[in-house]
Amino acid sequence: MSTIIEAITNRSSKRSYLAKPVSKEIQEKILKAASMTPSGANMQPWVVYAISDKDVLKNIGDAIIEKMSAGVENDQFIQYYPVKWRNPYKKRRIETGVGLYNLMEVDRKDVEKRTQMWHDNFRWFGASTVFFVFTDKDLIDNAQGALIDCGAYMQSLMLGAKEFGLDTCPQGSTTEFGKVVADVLKTPENLALLYSVVIGYADEGAKINSYQPSRAALEDYVTFI
Repeated sequence: MSTIIEAITNRSSKRSYLAKPVSKEIQEKILKAASMTPSGANMQPWVVYAISDKDVLKNIGDAIIEKMSAGVENDQFIQYYPVKWRNPYKKRRIETGVGLYNLMEVDRKDVEKRTQMWHDNFRWFGASTVFFVFTDKDLIDNAQGALIDCGAYMQSLMLGAKEFGLDTCPQGSTTEFGKVVADVLKTPENLALLYSVVIGYADEGAKINSYQPSRAALEDYVTFI
């Protein structure tokens, strides 16, 4: 069994999955373990839709792609990415995108292929299960604590998946179309989508799954006193 450090350092986002389903039993074990994630005042602000229904996942993906094709840039509850990018964050973003496209031999000017790769997000990279994580809108009304807690919850989900030989890919892409997801699922009005996590059995032979973005050196972001 992997140590906790090994599970953290060996995990990476996978973008191609086998059609093999993730059993409800395994999903429940992961979700139950993740429920132990600490949260401020024990709010436990996460609300999860664990979806394995192929038709529902297709409907969500179709609705998002339709919006994108109509020129809609986002339809979101929260702003995930910075409105104003600056270095070193902008540089890291560019390097990550360039690295992925270079690996897949996609030319910068190949708009069709680049668009197809972006749409793959909403085909869930071929995975059979996606966890959509919402929170109550009141909890993020002029407050950010629930966002921090739900971020920690995301990591718990992804590390829990490793226990069962599963891989994951957290998705900010669905954050940008959270209202579309909510509309398709007909979720209660008080809920706001924060993100989704694709979960499944990675296709180990897929070239794209070999991609591993670089990490900043410790001295770039840690101050010891």
